Amino acid sequence: LLLSVLFQGKCLIEDISNKYVFVTGCDSGFGNLLCKKLDRRGFRVLAGCLTEKGADDLKRAAGPYLKTILLDVTNQDSIQKAMEWTKTEVDDKGLWGIVNNAGCSLPMGPSEWMRVEDFHRTLKVNMNGVIAMTMTFLPLIKKARGRIVNVASVLGRVAANGGGYCISKFAVESFSDCLRRDINYFGINVCIIEPGFFKTAVTSLEPLEKELHRLWNQLSPEVQASYGDKYLDKYIKVQRLIMNGICDTDLTKVTSCMEHALTAAHPRTRYSPGWDAKLLWIPLSYMPSCSSAILFHFDAVQRLT
Repeated sequence: LLLSVLFQGKCLIEDISNKYVFVTGCDSGFGNLLCKKLDRRGFRVLAGCLTEKGADDLKRAAGPYLKTILLDVTNQDSIQKAMEWTKTEVDDKGLWGIVNNAGCSLPMGPSEWMRVEDFHRTLKVNMNGVIAMTMTFLPLIKKARGRIVNVASVLGRVAANGGGYCISKFAVESFSDCLRRDINYFGINVCIIEPGFFKTAVTSLEPLEKELHRLWNQLSPEVQASYGDKYLDKYIKVQRLIMNGICDTDLTKVTSCMEHALTAAHPRTRYSPGWDAKLLWIPLSYMPSCSSAILFHFDAVQRLT
């Protein structure tokens, strides 16, 4: 059985040069690197970028078959425009793959520090954006009997901090699982990428800490007093320790999983790139709830000591 699984995982699709893949969030990070790798492999890459600079930089670094379009996944008009453009590009071939990679992490912090709009900021990109992109592009995917690759996170398996990020990634997991069952009839594969912690814009300490200060400053004096003067500094100190300790610099571990999901004849349902994903987060997600409660309670104690 194991040999059969390994063999199936190495079987690749054919005719890559005639297959189109749309990737979101291509200004930097995983999306940017994935587009370059797919372009080198011969795919027809359609890259959605949030900024003109991101689009221009990517075009200069890639071959003539990679094309870009400005895309805001929180705006349905922008999504619809991107779909119509893609429909023209792919013609009757359909869209082989869509990689819903665009995402944001801010703000992250203690739940009590958040306002409702702070949750919505993240959910609009990470949850609503994935759903809107998928549903709008689904007819093109059906035409090619292609692939949907949704980027979740290990924090969609274990909720480690407050804010909209973990909530949104749990939602991506649920949406992808439901969608997989619903459209399996049409021969479409839905794959989930669950990266551990990697050094990208999402895990950059400077904006994370800037947002924590903003959240702290918007609290009432009464709430600030309940935490004490030293809580914020200790929270930031522990966050730095964690990020510097477990963030992986090798982004190809993630993009290789995305590539496999797009090129394997028999792609996996889930991919969990990163040593921390395999050794910490995923095992923890299968353990009793009290295990993570104890771990994160210890983390909270450390913040307060």
